[in-house]
Order: sequence, then C-alpha cells, then structure tokens
Amino acid sequence: MTTRVAVRDALSVRGAFARYAARFDVVTEPRTRRLLVWEIVIVLAVTFGLSGLYSVLDLVSALLVPESLADQTATLNAARSTHAWLDLAYQLAGVLRLVAWAALPLVLLAHSGVGPRAAGLVRGRAGRQVAWGLALAAVIGIPGLALYLGAVAAGVNLQVAASGLTETWWRPVVLTLAAAGNGAAEEVLVVGYLLVRLRQLGVPPAVALVGTALLRGSYHLYQGFGGGLGNLLMGLVFALWWMRTRRLLPLILAHTLLDVVAFLGYALLAPHVSWL
Repeated sequence: MTTRVAVRDALSVRGAFARYAARFDVVTEPRTRRLLVWEIVIVLAVTFGLSGLYSVLDLVSALLVPESLADQTATLNAARSTHAWLDLAYQLAGVLRLVAWAALPLVLLAHSGVGPRAAGLVRGRAGRQVAWGLALAAVIGIPGLALYLGAVAAGVNLQVAASGLTETWWRPVVLTLAAAGNGAAEEVLVVGYLLVRLRQLGVPPAVALVGTALLRGSYHLYQGFGGGLGNLLMGLVFALWWMRTRRLLPLILAHTLLDVVAFLGYALLAPHVSWL
C-alpha cells in the first residue's frame, strides 16, 4: 500500500465506518437487546438526554423574551451562594456529579463484558495522545470561537459568560476541575459508551454518528443556535475520530483544554475585554 493510499484510507469516512462496524458484534438475543435499549434510555434520562431537554426549554424561554438572543446571557459555572465556602461546596458537588456520569457507563459496559480498553481508554504512548489532543483542540477551538462570535453578531446566539464565579483563591482550581469533569463525562458517555451500545444494537454507523452529534448539540442549545450547531459539528468530528481510532483519551484531553481556555480565559479577560 502506497503512502497516498494509506493516508486516503485513514481519512476516509467509509474506512472509519468499516473499522467501527468490525469491532463489536451485534447482539441478537431479544431479551438482551431490550435491556440494552432500556439501559440507554435510562442513562440518557438521568444525564445528557435530560440536559438536552432542559436546554431546549431554556432556548424556547429565551426566544419568548422581548430582547434578542444576542442581548441575553447564558452563564456557565454560576455562583450558587454568597458564602464562599458554601459556593465551593456546591461547585465541588457539581464536579462529583460529572465524575459519576463518566463512571456510570464504564460500569455498565464492564457488566456486559466490554472493558475500558474496548471503549477507548487505551493507554498507548502518552506523547502521541497529548499531541492528538492538542491538535483536536485547535481544530475545534479556533473555528468554534469564530462561529460563536458570528452567531452572536447575527443575533442567533446568547452571550456566553463562561464563568460566573466570584474572584476567590479556589476559582481557577474549580474551573479546571469542572473542565476536566465535562471532558470526561461527555466523551466517555456520549462517544465511548453510546457508540458501543448503538453498534451492539446494529444501528448503522452513519446513524450512530449523526445521533451522538445531535445529542451533543441538543444539550448546548441553551447557548443559542450557534452553540447547538458548533457542538453538533464537534460531535461529528469527535465521534468520527473515535470510530476510526478507538482512542478516547485524546478526545477527553481536547475537550478539557477547550473548556479550561474558555473558563479561565473568560474569568481573566472578561473584565478587560468588551466583546466577551
């Protein structure tokens, strides 16, 4: 195989689908299939599926307000108490919930004989995984910022305040932990877990790819149409990467880096930059 053919195969969507389809056997036993369907429904109902429903309701609520979307603000990592110690406890509880959301699908997969390695938590060479994580963060982050600014300018997205926490000694620590929690929970559950289960149910790769991307976009609609579209595109890229490589750690790292830059960058720059 020539280098040109090898590169073309590596970048082929059809090749990614073929690799994905070959990795997991379709479950045919009716009772097991029903249990898998109910498992997916319940997992999504207590995690990102419910978040998606709330996000849609938030968007509808924002659309019913007389002001345009661009004149409204969606606040991430909002303060929960005027008492610093109590607010810290609230924030850490939120991080703990994200950790639980990341662990839950791994436990469920393990009970059905699918270990963390099969789901994509492969150690491999650390330097290479970090390099891919940085590359994916750049591929998503730069166009994502442009899309966000364009969507706000077009009036189809809310202003996003990436940090609503007051200035305390623990704010950078909590924002970093929240970023890592988001990265782990979303990539493990929406990519690793859900793509494995959908394949076991025999869902066509293209449908699984689009379905997971739509889910990711849905629970970001509270930011507006731009936020939903941007995360849908991110979902397509990340899911396709996983289908091709079955490597989850670079996705978690990339997502974490994107959120760290957004959260800490906003906290540091917002008081000094008018367009944030």
